[in-house]
Amino acid sequence: MTARTAALIVAAGTGSRMGGPPKQFLRLGDKAVVAHSYDALAAHPAIDAVLVAIGSGQEAELDAALGPVPTVTGGATRRESVLNGLEALAADPPARVLIHDAARPFVPARVIDALLAALDSHDGAVPALAVADTLARSDDGLGELVPRADLVRVQTPQAFRFDAVLAAHRAWPVDEEATDDAQMVRRHGGAVALVEGDSVLDKLTYPADLAAAEARLARGRTRSATGYDVHRLVAGEDLWLGGVHIPHDKGLSGHSDADVALHALTDALLGTIAAGDIGTHFPPSDPKWRGADSAQFLTHAAGLIAARGGTIDFIDLTLICEAPKIGPHREAMRARIAGLLALDLDQVSIKATTSERLGFTGRGEGIAAQAIATVRLP
Repeated sequence: MTARTAALIVAAGTGSRMGGPPKQFLRLGDKAVVAHSYDALAAHPAIDAVLVAIGSGQEAELDAALGPVPTVTGGATRRESVLNGLEALAADPPARVLIHDAARPFVPARVIDALLAALDSHDGAVPALAVADTLARSDDGLGELVPRADLVRVQTPQAFRFDAVLAAHRAWPVDEEATDDAQMVRRHGGAVALVEGDSVLDKLTYPADLAAAEARLARGRTRSATGYDVHRLVAGEDLWLGGVHIPHDKGLSGHSDADVALHALTDALLGTIAAGDIGTHFPPSDPKWRGADSAQFLTHAAGLIAARGGTIDFIDLTLICEAPKIGPHREAMRARIAGLLALDLDQVSIKATTSERLGFTGRGEGIAAQAIATVRLP
């Protein structure tokens, strides 16, 4: 299948200036540096495929950081690594490609949106920030000041029409290096737009940069949101709760598989980023979702959080029913939900209660679920 938009992460460096192992494989928070940008790009709804360019012999390190993902072996320089990645994508060329440095772990979704929108009228687009500091040459102490009025700090990801950036790379002299893909496209005659960058896109180059990124994660905003759902119990339906099939004489009735637990969790996750509710993203009026596995609703919400650079910290779910008994299935549900959200088991809590035979749940007419999710956003 031809991808409409692909992303290429350049992760082939040796990290010499960091003074240790390749920086893209160092731990940042709860995962490797490269995993932060990979997750954000892979989760963005406009990006269909992500390819990672790695150095020769780095396969085991990448597998430990990301698991099995599409890769290409890079070259001796960044330019060669990008070209190798573009040539690999050319076998099934996308219309657009984002090229990103793995050493920039945080990728805001709004920057991706702005870059792709700019490609409607340009061959390329780059995020940039104005230079605020005084600049001076340092040949021997403090030298001549450099005017900064027309200067910007260029960041990645950079976005391009695929044919334009591939042609520019193929035409570039092999004996001349380039550290920026946009300059290559411009020299080849392409028009490149500037969009507003973000300070979170700053590159990790020295040990102090990694420490600053850790501090940024630590002071990230914490948000919590709740979700609630209820479905009727009817004869002739399978009962799905928490992504687990539970033997019972009745099942829940709904447009999808009616998994009340996953629906409540989905709404809680969507609430943490003010992204509406489950009906906003999966309208019950759309026959596409008839009988659908609710796991895809939950992973969609998690993907939107990842695209915002967010991390799910903890979820807590309460199921309210007289029957079936939840206890025998609790651990299976915890494991299933943890797997869907890539969480540790101790980040998933499931409780059950009854309504003391009061109301529709007390009469065995249905099952209700309440959920709360806590996430961290940069």
